[in-house]
Amino acid sequence: MSPDFHFYEPAAGHGLAHDPLNAIVGPRPIGWVSTVSASGVRNLAPYSFFNLFNYRPPILGFASTAWKDSVANIAETREFVWNLATRPLAEIMNATSAPVDAEVDEFTHAGIDTLPSRTVRPDRVAASPAQFECRLTQLIRLENKDGGQVDTWLVLGEATGIHIDRAMLEDGVYQTARARPILRGGGPADYFEIGEESLFRMFRPR
Repeated sequence: MSPDFHFYEPAAGHGLAHDPLNAIVGPRPIGWVSTVSASGVRNLAPYSFFNLFNYRPPILGFASTAWKDSVANIAETREFVWNLATRPLAEIMNATSAPVDAEVDEFTHAGIDTLPSRTVRPDRVAASPAQFECRLTQLIRLENKDGGQVDTWLVLGEATGIHIDRAMLEDGVYQTARARPILRGGGPADYFEIGEESLFRMFRPR
C-alpha cells in the first residue's frame, strides 16, 4: 500500500497545526554565534539554520531571519565565533535567544563565562567544548524563485582558529557523542541530544 501523503504548496500555506518544514529537515545543529559590535558590545545568539559547508578551508554558515544584531555586527567587523551547544549548556543557550536591546551585553545578561579568542575579536563561551573562530567570507541576502529579495541573510565564514577540549579526544579522534551536542527539532520547543546509543557506522563504497 502506498503512503497517504499530505501535500501542500508552501505559498498557499501548510494547513497543519504547525509548520512542518523545520521538523522534517532536522534535527539541525545549532549556530551559537558570538559577535562584538564595532563599538565593543558583545552579542551571543543561537541560530537553528546552521551547518558546516566545506573542509578545506573550513567554511560554516548560518541564516538569520531579518537583519539581527549578530548579522549587523559581522557586517561591521567581519568576525564571529561559533560555540558548540551541548546538553549541559542548553538552558543557558536558550536564554541567549531572548530579545534584548542591541546595547545589552548578552554574555553578562545570561551570566556566561568567556575566554578570549586568538585570531578574532569576539569572545568564546568558556564552557563550550569546541569553538570555531571565524572570519566572514560571504554575506548573502536570500532570494525567492522569482528573484525577489527575502528578509533572510546567509552568513558564511572561514574558521581561522579552532579550540577543542582535549577531554573530547580519544587517540586523536574527536568523540562526537561525548560532548552531548544538542540539535534543534521542529515545533516550538523540540530539541535532541546526541548520545552513544544513537551511533551506527557505515563506510563508503570503494
